[in-house]
Amino acid sequence: MKTNLSSQITLHRVSPRYYRPENAFEKSVLTRLEKIPTDIYESVEEGANYIACEIAQTIREKQKAGRFCVLALPGGNSPSHVYSELIRMHKEEGLSFRNVIVFNMYEYYPLTTDAINSNLNALKEMLLDHVDIDKQNIFSPDGTIAKDTIFEYCRLYEQRIESFGGIDIALLGIGRVGNIAFNEPGSRLNSNTRLILLDNASRNEASKIFGTMENTPISSITMGVSTILGAKKIFLLAWGEDKAAMIKECVEGTITDTIPASYLQTHNNAHVAIDLSAAMNLTRIQRPWLVTSCEWNDKLIRSAIVWLCQLTGKPILKLTNKDYNENGLSELLALFGSAYNVNIKIFNDLQHTITGWPGGKPNADDTYRPERAKPFPKRVVVFSPHPDDDVISMGGTIRRLVEQKHEVHIAYETSGNIAVGDEEVVRFLHFINGFNQIFNNSEDQVINEKYIEIRKFLKEKKDGDIDSRDILTIKG
Repeated sequence: MKTNLSSQITLHRVSPRYYRPENAFEKSVLTRLEKIPTDIYESVEEGANYIACEIAQTIREKQKAGRFCVLALPGGNSPSHVYSELIRMHKEEGLSFRNVIVFNMYEYYPLTTDAINSNLNALKEMLLDHVDIDKQNIFSPDGTIAKDTIFEYCRLYEQRIESFGGIDIALLGIGRVGNIAFNEPGSRLNSNTRLILLDNASRNEASKIFGTMENTPISSITMGVSTILGAKKIFLLAWGEDKAAMIKECVEGTITDTIPASYLQTHNNAHVAIDLSAAMNLTRIQRPWLVTSCEWNDKLIRSAIVWLCQLTGKPILKLTNKDYNENGLSELLALFGSAYNVNIKIFNDLQHTITGWPGGKPNADDTYRPERAKPFPKRVVVFSPHPDDDVISMGGTIRRLVEQKHEVHIAYETSGNIAVGDEEVVRFLHFINGFNQIFNNSEDQVINEKYIEIRKFLKEKKDGDIDSRDILTIKG
């Protein structure tokens, strides 16, 4: 089953004009707020294949010239599709890696000598073990070296890169805090390979590899910002909507050490490759009217007017021609004749989304209702990220659906163990053990009956099903 559908869903909401301009002029208009050349692809595979072809072309050009091709490669999910395509090209198209030098961008520290969850091992599994690269051409920071040798080791790592003429291509992902490699917020523009402490966000991400936070190393030996910017060409990859906020800051924001990826704006040959989901916060996708003429539809008009209301601090019906003209929406005045006409249209559209019949009203004209009348009753599935988000966010809607005789199911997307902390569970178990010690020898009939009732309640609960509400029930 295909699960990476977010970009495909976005595909139907965005006009190709905004991510596939017809010519260089159109592209320059659309991207005028973007400070790094950025290409948007309809799918991860399309973008990854393009980057893989660029790398392959460089490898072949270096082979013809009898020179090494030096790559700086990361681990993680972002480049995995690129690696898969390079492996395919090696096996099916004869792409050779005999002239390729690979420098691992970072390694966790400290690691034991038998550690399997190293970044180098991840690179081997994703790429290096599947191509004909000479093992002597693979270089990586060592996560097992003694602490008092780290400084000299990092200096020699930089020297080794220079001995091969520098990096030809650096492949990057972008972290949740805007880091490139493990250059965390606060990293300097002139930083070289060094040991760096990982912040909580990076450790949380790395804990997926190491299993738990306790097993996750607290630091990393990483290429520095200056080392990465020394590469002749840089590709930054990002896929999925969880990267959208950082991509916006990196590509359109100011250069700042709080978003180390923004340093790529200073490089004269850096390129960003993203899918539509990762691009969703870029101006040309989210607010296209600020950079070009738009293909207006009801959804885009509604989005523009809601944005204008937030920007001006006015309700819809008080927006004026001046508001539209000063904020890039004069096209709507040309389409509808006046601000009043646009305002009325959008006000009515939004008004018709409000209903006391969320599942549709039976035996009623549903022409202007947000939900169709038939079929009735409907089968409804509510997806809740957490076992109380459904009630908090749409409890009233769920109640209405049930009262109006629809079949309602709630799908909880987590077990709830994050909300009920381990210490609460341990404290609860101590509480139960206390019952055992106190009541086993009790001669009080009322207490014994209460104890039997609690034991029966617990027996009916399956392992792992006890949550904070059950604890309150028992305390009661």
